[in-house]
Amino acid sequence: MKKYIFEIAGAVIALLVLIWDILYILYGGLWRKGITSALFLLLGITFFILTFLKKKKLRFPIFMLTGLAFTMVADIVLNIQFISGAILFAIGHIFYAISYYQLRQFSWMDLICSCVLAIPAVLWIALSPMFDFGGALMKVVVIFYAIIISFMVGKAIANFITSLLKHQDYRVELIILIGSILFFFSDCMLLLNKFGSFSKDAKEVLTILCLGSYYPAQIFLATSIGIYTRLDYRS
Repeated sequence: MKKYIFEIAGAVIALLVLIWDILYILYGGLWRKGITSALFLLLGITFFILTFLKKKKLRFPIFMLTGLAFTMVADIVLNIQFISGAILFAIGHIFYAISYYQLRQFSWMDLICSCVLAIPAVLWIALSPMFDFGGALMKVVVIFYAIIISFMVGKAIANFITSLLKHQDYRVELIILIGSILFFFSDCMLLLNKFGSFSKDAKEVLTILCLGSYYPAQIFLATSIGIYTRLDYRS
């Protein structure tokens, strides 16, 4: 059991994230959100310690952990000042993307996958009559954010496809892909909830979908550090 102490600790922390996620969905409260966010950062820290003890290369874990840290702060700030929170989230996405590049260097597939996501996302935000951003500044911020997260998710998709094509172990790429897609989905739900023209009941459903996918996304991304550490990774 001692051999798997970090995995056991990680499983316990991940379960706590899900429990606090449910509590936040049911009862709200910024302090509950803060605890939930702090827990997914703790999950990343736990696996980072394992990486350090195993004397693995730290480039990927450092950038992933930095992304988790910015995301945790952004999670709180978003409820206080939306634009500031969105900027912090964007910085977190940049660090996530940088961590993905520690696994695989740039390829043209990265650009293709990213554009396939970014172009429809920008057109949807810019042209759809269903959104009311209340001004040009907010619209620009949302479009800028959409581009950044699209390139983050695009890189995750490209890494996974490359691993499959090269018949390599894709466990790290797969869990990152799942986390990235859940993050993207969560942000789409937040976009619809915050700026879309929907009824109160519909927005409650959007909130549940947003929070119900957001925190699992962070669990997957944090856990990717642990999987990376346990594998004889090629980076």
